[in-house]
Amino acid sequence: MSDAADQIFATLKQSSQSGAPLYLQLRKSIEDAVNRGLIGPGDALPSERDIATKADISRVTVRKAVQDLVKGGILVQRHGSGTFVAPRMERVEQSLSRLTSFTEDMARRGMAVRSAWLDRGLYAPSPDEMMVLGLSSSELVARVSRLRIANDTPLAIERASLSASALPDPAGIGSSLYAALELTGNRPVRAVQRISAANLGDADARLLEVPPGVAGLHIERISYLASGKVIEFTRSIYRGDAYDFVAELRLTGPSEEGRP
Repeated sequence: MSDAADQIFATLKQSSQSGAPLYLQLRKSIEDAVNRGLIGPGDALPSERDIATKADISRVTVRKAVQDLVKGGILVQRHGSGTFVAPRMERVEQSLSRLTSFTEDMARRGMAVRSAWLDRGLYAPSPDEMMVLGLSSSELVARVSRLRIANDTPLAIERASLSASALPDPAGIGSSLYAALELTGNRPVRAVQRISAANLGDADARLLEVPPGVAGLHIERISYLASGKVIEFTRSIYRGDAYDFVAELRLTGPSEEGRP
């Protein structure tokens, strides 16, 4: 990217934005170059020394700007290889009005989906699991944790808890938890979800292949059977750069106001 680099950093050198800190000017120059397509996904940036020379700034300033762009997901650093423009993430739009499994959802989009198992086992329930699932301290809870991957990109970490009576053999699940629950008549029919913003910790960020501290989505879901019994308690972390959650809203008419 020598020609593009010369253009980016020469422009910075001649910049009249003297009021902004130099590292912010450099960060904006690189981000603008990515957005304009001057440098594309997978392209390598020059070394810190080369950027500092081309832009006539210190290496400390370069390092600060690059670290900000790495945290923002614009750049990625590979140990021993250098700094590169991050791959462009194709965003997934998921409806909040339908209760579907990850496997079903990705299959409808024609995406190749797989899971990496993180945990499958029976445990003594935590206080939260006892409260939500209605378990006593003498009962067991089945925990199923998976890294969900679509088209070779890790998208989400799902950690589901169910009563051991509903899922006595968590190790026997195939590719879909809901398919396994359907075989025993325990597939949920409705759910309540709570979505909140979260900054990813080191362990989750490593699994999702993003820098620690980047924005993600924390989703807590409680799923119910037709009888009203809670069947599933799931806490998931989704990549913030990969998901858009969409809900259809309807305006309540005068005749509907006050209905339960």
